[in-house]
Amino acid sequence: MKARTVPIMKIDDATARLEALGNRTRLQIYRALVRAGRPGMPVGRLQVKLKIPASTLSHHIKTLVSVGLVSQVRESTTLICHANYDAMQGLVDFLVAECCADESECKDAATAA
Repeated sequence: MKARTVPIMKIDDATARLEALGNRTRLQIYRALVRAGRPGMPVGRLQVKLKIPASTLSHHIKTLVSVGLVSQVRESTTLICHANYDAMQGLVDFLVAECCADESECKDAATAA
């Protein structure tokens, strides 16, 4: 069986995603969606859970959607937000891809991550 190759994230994409998560409110939103799992969470429930005004929540979700960390699906009258786990894994992979690459004793630790 062939090993799956993971595409390397472009530095501009990583920068945009890290910048989006660098805001406290957006990080709280994203963490809540990650915790919600694959079913996601309705925007209304997210608003109540995090105690964020609707207009503020909408603004921050829009930013997370624009960098690919969150997607939204309309189910009848309800808007459901989902964390994009592939994007999250890609960002983590990007951050650890060259862990200790210039330090010979640490190479085994980098492959374990």
